Amino acid sequence: MNKLVNDCMKLGFGLMRLPRLEDGSIDIEQTSRMTDAFLAAGGKYFDTAYVYEGSEEAARKALVERHPRDSYYLATKLNAGEGVCQNAEEAKAELRTSLERTGAGYFDFYLLHALGQKNVDRYNSFGLWDFVKEIKEEGLVRHYGFSFHDSPEFLDQLLTEHPDVEFVQLQINYADWEDPVVQSRACYEVAKKHGKPVVVMEPVKGGTLADPPQVLKDIFEKELPDASPASWAIRFVASLDNVMMVLSGMSSMEQMEDNLSYMKDFAPLSASEAAAVTAAREALDRIDKIACTSCHYCTPGCPVGIHIPEIFSVMNLYKMYGMLERARRDYGWRPGGPRASECIQCGQCEGICPQHLPVISYLQEVAETLE
Repeated sequence: MNKLVNDCMKLGFGLMRLPRLEDGSIDIEQTSRMTDAFLAAGGKYFDTAYVYEGSEEAARKALVERHPRDSYYLATKLNAGEGVCQNAEEAKAELRTSLERTGAGYFDFYLLHALGQKNVDRYNSFGLWDFVKEIKEEGLVRHYGFSFHDSPEFLDQLLTEHPDVEFVQLQINYADWEDPVVQSRACYEVAKKHGKPVVVMEPVKGGTLADPPQVLKDIFEKELPDASPASWAIRFVASLDNVMMVLSGMSSMEQMEDNLSYMKDFAPLSASEAAAVTAAREALDRIDKIACTSCHYCTPGCPVGIHIPEIFSVMNLYKMYGMLERARRDYGWRPGGPRASECIQCGQCEGICPQHLPVISYLQEVAETLE
């Protein structure tokens, strides 16, 4: 199968969660060091998006202005969401803005962003499927595809209607492999059936699998005492035969160094290692938790300004680790902004959540438990 990328490490540098300075701006100096280390280890694939605040500009400063254009692949995305653009003209203008921000000249990979049944009509009515074909013919993009958050049935429908799509980006990790909502395995199988190489996003589920509950750590340490929890998550998806690239949203040099330590000379999971991942997934399924990946898609449109992912992260200290007093203490200062009880239940968060979480009921639970 043509995986489009065959000349580099299978690890991709996701530019969504870059290190930031105290003022909230992206730490370009540290990002540059991470970029250099990534390229030196044999990595080439960088992933950003129009809606990742400051990310495309950071790609220009840390990557494009410092390295030859043919030494890396750069991917970005066009987002036609209601909160991003109002019409076809504005949606298509995102490409020019992305080119200006990055200074890249062209994009190796260009994606329609976060497709699902709730927003696909906008991509259809704006003519964006034809648009990506046109800009490929113009040489502004080399390959086009889409990222996806929905059911395997709908993925099958999209790939049937648009057989020219060259690749798909899917949320796959061992926690979601058999999840009845995310359905990572089933979506992966659909892409494989259609012969589309897969770029994996959220392999560590927003960092959750980099620091899982102790019961999972015990399972992994018994099999490989010195391997990091994140290595298990990334190697799991990298071992899938139809996966072209595994994106890791690295936010520190330490994370970069850990990822490079096992992906530079990648070895697929052995039979016993695969069994350990299955055991860990089953143990995780038995733990009650909020499966938020901290993508922050919900926060810009919240009329109250509630910092939802941060609140859920604090709540999981209690749900996953039993730290009730720590969670209550952290809730008092860590999330910032309005409290969960100030939610007006407008539902915009639930409409945009890629994980399809019942955000409103979770906020009610947080208010009852931590306030």
